[in-house]
Amino acid sequence: MTARGTEDVMARRTRRHSVAVLVALSAVMVLAAPGTARADDPPFVGWSAALPSLTWEYQPSSADECTAGRLSCVDKTIRQMQRRYDPLARTCAHAAVFGLAYLRTTQVYRDTAARPGFYDDPGFVNHEDAAFAALYFSAVDDWAAGRVSKVPPAWRIAFRAAERGQVSGMGDLLLGMNAHVNRDLPFVLAKIGLVAPDGSSRKPDHDQVDAMLNEVVRPLVEEEAARYDPTIETARTPYGVGYTGLMQTLLAWREAAWRLAEQLVSAPTAAAREAVAQAIEDNAAVTAQSIMTATRYLPPVTDTSGRDAYCRARSGDGR
Repeated sequence: MTARGTEDVMARRTRRHSVAVLVALSAVMVLAAPGTARADDPPFVGWSAALPSLTWEYQPSSADECTAGRLSCVDKTIRQMQRRYDPLARTCAHAAVFGLAYLRTTQVYRDTAARPGFYDDPGFVNHEDAAFAALYFSAVDDWAAGRVSKVPPAWRIAFRAAERGQVSGMGDLLLGMNAHVNRDLPFVLAKIGLVAPDGSSRKPDHDQVDAMLNEVVRPLVEEEAARYDPTIETARTPYGVGYTGLMQTLLAWREAAWRLAEQLVSAPTAAAREAVAQAIEDNAAVTAQSIMTATRYLPPVTDTSGRDAYCRARSGDGR
């Protein structure tokens, strides 16, 4: 065997070990944590049934702009995000914190997708962008329509916390990030494919999105703090404070999402795949509960009144 071949075998073994550790940690967290379901919540219908109906396969020659991965699809996604975000911003709804984060991220993504050479396959990443946003839109719409059984548990926790004003601005941001990255992203990656038609891994473009996110996070934290909650700039996150901690948290979660997507794709049986899927759901829900604990208001010592007054004193047009 060549040196390169030996390195490839070792890399595959390392990846398998890393994914096994992630899944094992997820299982331990679920066993050790308090129950994540509420008595008034209906049972979740399951990840495969909850996925929105769309064309997951990337087809560059398709007449559909999103299936083909055209930039016009990213523009359409941004317009939809803006329409959803504007009423949240005008009313200082706590859900606006994550709404703004996702909107700004997609706007910066659009800029990088138009840069020649930034991504190896920008059409595919555009397609991924649309598929990823579709899960967020689906969760939002199901929650708003009262179809709670179709809303993944991590999203239920995030939406409920925002509606009830239970957590700080950083809490709302982390809850949305957790539900979308730790829960949604592994399923999206597994569905759209981890490997290109020529057999090469799509991981380099996945990692290049991290470089894009590094352009987003610092100005986003500043804007969130200026518009919604000044404590966001100095709030503690799992990996530190403010911008640095938020960026490191996001990178760690995205790496874990790729590894879990690998586990979904490589599962030898439907039962094994469902077990990985359940671990993803459970881990995201437990992480959400941990975020709730760390960022929850504790009336009468702390509550949402100061944050709400701060937001009302500023422009709510969201632009």
